[in-house]
Amino acid sequence: MAELASSFQQYGAWRDALSHAIGQLRRWLDTHQLLEVDAGRRLDVALDRLAEDKLVIAFVAEFSRGKSELINAIFFADYGRRILPSSAGRTTMCPTELMYDESLPPCIRALPIETRARLSTTADLKRASDEWRVFPVDVDSPDGMLQAFKLVADTVKVPVDEARMYGLFDPDDKDQLLAVDDGMVEISRWRHAVINFPHPLLKQGLVILDTPGLNAIGTEPELTLSLVPSAHAVLFVLAADTGVTKSDLEVWRHIIGDGGSTNNHIAVLNKIDGLWDALKSGDEIDAEIDKQVGSVAHTLDLDSARVFPVSAQKGLVAKVTRDRDLLTRSRLPRLERALVDLLVPAKQRIVREQTLAAVERIGNEVRQALMSRERGLIEQLYELRALQGKNQSSVERMLIRAQGEQRDFESNVRKIVAARVVMSKLANDAFAPLRLDALRKQVFDTRERMRKSRLTPQFFAAIKDYFAALRELLRASNGKLMEMEQMVLGVQRRFAEELGWSLPPPMPFSLDTYIAELERAEAAYKTHFGTLAVLTRDKWALIERFFETVVSKSREIFSSAERDAEAWQRSLLPPLEVQVREQRSQLKKRAENVSRIREAQETLDQRIGELEEALEDVQARLAELKQHAARPRQLADMEPGSSPRRRAETDPADVASYLRVEI
Repeated sequence: MAELASSFQQYGAWRDALSHAIGQLRRWLDTHQLLEVDAGRRLDVALDRLAEDKLVIAFVAEFSRGKSELINAIFFADYGRRILPSSAGRTTMCPTELMYDESLPPCIRALPIETRARLSTTADLKRASDEWRVFPVDVDSPDGMLQAFKLVADTVKVPVDEARMYGLFDPDDKDQLLAVDDGMVEISRWRHAVINFPHPLLKQGLVILDTPGLNAIGTEPELTLSLVPSAHAVLFVLAADTGVTKSDLEVWRHIIGDGGSTNNHIAVLNKIDGLWDALKSGDEIDAEIDKQVGSVAHTLDLDSARVFPVSAQKGLVAKVTRDRDLLTRSRLPRLERALVDLLVPAKQRIVREQTLAAVERIGNEVRQALMSRERGLIEQLYELRALQGKNQSSVERMLIRAQGEQRDFESNVRKIVAARVVMSKLANDAFAPLRLDALRKQVFDTRERMRKSRLTPQFFAAIKDYFAALRELLRASNGKLMEMEQMVLGVQRRFAEELGWSLPPPMPFSLDTYIAELERAEAAYKTHFGTLAVLTRDKWALIERFFETVVSKSREIFSSAERDAEAWQRSLLPPLEVQVREQRSQLKKRAENVSRIREAQETLDQRIGELEEALEDVQARLAELKQHAARPRQLADMEPGSSPRRRAETDPADVASYLRVEI
C-alpha cells in the first residue's frame, strides 16, 4: 500500500496547501477591505468544498468473490492481520461505508433492516441519528476490531411474509424456497452500515464503499442510483476460476447502466492463485490468466488494460509476512498502481477546475476594481497638476465639468437599477421550476398514476412521463437563466461603450449537468427493472421503494440545481456594482478636490501629494494581489509526477511543507 498511501498523502497535502493559499487570499482581501460580501461567500464555498472533499472507492461484487479480502489486502495489511471478516460464503450482508469523521469516536453505525418496511431512503435516514444502532470499536485491539466488524455480517431469522415485506424473499425463486426452515428465512440484520475508523487513508478523505451482491443491489436501488455512481473509482471484483457468471453480468449492468461510462471502472479478476498449478510452467499459467483476462474484457466490453488479475489472499499474506516474491506474484501492486493513476489525477482535476474557477474570477473582479481606482487617481492627478498656476476661472470650469460628469454617470447607474428589477423577475421565472413545489406536483401525479395502473404498461408510461416532465422543468429554467446572462452582457456592453469599462463576462453556467444526471438516474431505473423481473414477480413493494429512491434522487438533483443557479445569479451583477461604486467614489472625490482648491488654492499641492500616496498604495495592492492570486494557480497546476511527488518519494513527510514553500 506504500505507493497508494504516498499518493493519497500527497493529494491530501496538495489539497491542504491549496486551502491554505485560498485562505491567505481571503484574509488579505478582508484586511485591505477588498472583499465584497458575495465574493467572500464564494470563497467560503470553495474552502468548504476542499475541507469536505472525499475520495470514494466502491467495491462491487457477488458474494464469495473475495471482495472483503481485497479490501484487507489493499488497505489494512499494515495491521498484520485481517480486519474485515473474510471467509467462504457471505461476509458482507449489507452495504457498508468505511470512512472517518473526527467528530465521532471509532464506531459502527448500523441501520436495522426493519427500516425497509418504510419508504424512507438510506440518505433520508442518515439524517435521523436515532434510527441507527451504534457499536464502539477498540482501535487498539485488532481482535476487537475484527469482532466488531463481524457485526456487518449479522443475520436474523424472520417469517417469510416479513422477508417479502422487506423485498428480500421471492416465493417463486426455487433457491430461496430451499432456504426456508419451518416458515422462517435468514436475512441480513442490517440495511446499511457506516464504519468510522481512524485509518490514515480514511483520515485523508478516502471513503470505501463495500457493496454486497445482486440481491442487495436489486433491493436497495439507492446503490444503483446514487452511491455507486457517485464513486470516483469502481472496482468490480470477479473470481478467476468462474470468470463472468450470469449474476456477475447482472451486477455489472446495474453499476454501469444503459450506455453508461466505464472511465472510472476497473475489473479485478481475483483468486488467480487457484490457477497456480505446480504441474504447469510459469508461462502456461500466465497464458491461462491472460486468456481469462481477455474473456472478461470481451464479456464486459472493457479494455483488457482495465482488467487486473490478482490474488488478494496471497497479496495480504505477502504483505503481512513481508514476502516480496509472493507479493509480486500476487500482482496486487499493479492494481494499486492503477488505483493511483485512475483515482488521484482525475479527482485532482475536478477539484482544480471547481476551485480555480471561483478563485480566479474573484481575483479578476478585485483586479478590475483596483485598476478602475488606479485610473481614477491618475485622471485626478492629471487634472490637478494641470491646475497648478491657473486662475480661478479655470478652476470654476473644471468644477462645472466634474459635476456634470457626476450627473451623467448617475443616469447610467439607473440602467443597473432597471436591470436588477428585470433580473428579479427573470430569477423568479427561472427558479420556479426548480422549487420543491414543482417537483412535489410531479411526484404526486406520478404516484397517483402508478397506484391506479399497478403493473400495467400504463405504470411504466407514468415513470417515463415523470422523467420527461422533470427534464422539461430543468430546460425551462435553463432558458430563463440564459436570458439573464444575455441581459447582463447587454448592460456590460453599454457601460463598455459609454464609459470604456472592461468587465469580465458572466461565469458560464448551465443546467445541462443536472439534466444529464437526471438521465443517468432514468437509465439506472430502466436497468433496475430488468433485475426486478429476475428477482421477484411480486415486486410492487420493491417498485414503490425504488420510486421513493428516484424521488429522493430527483430532490437531490433539483436542490443542487437551485442552489447552484441562485449562487450564479447572485454573482452576475456584483462585479458591475463594484465598478459603479468605485467610479462614483472617484467622481465624488474629484469634484470635492476641485471645490476645495477653488476655496483655498494653497491646498492644491497638498491634495496632489495625497493622491500620489493613494496611487502608490493602489499600485502596491495590485502587485500584492497578483502574488496572492497566483499562489492557488501555481499549486493547482502541480500534477502527480511533478517535483512535489518526486521529492515525496524520498521523504513523503515533507510534502506539505514543500508545497507551501514552493508556491
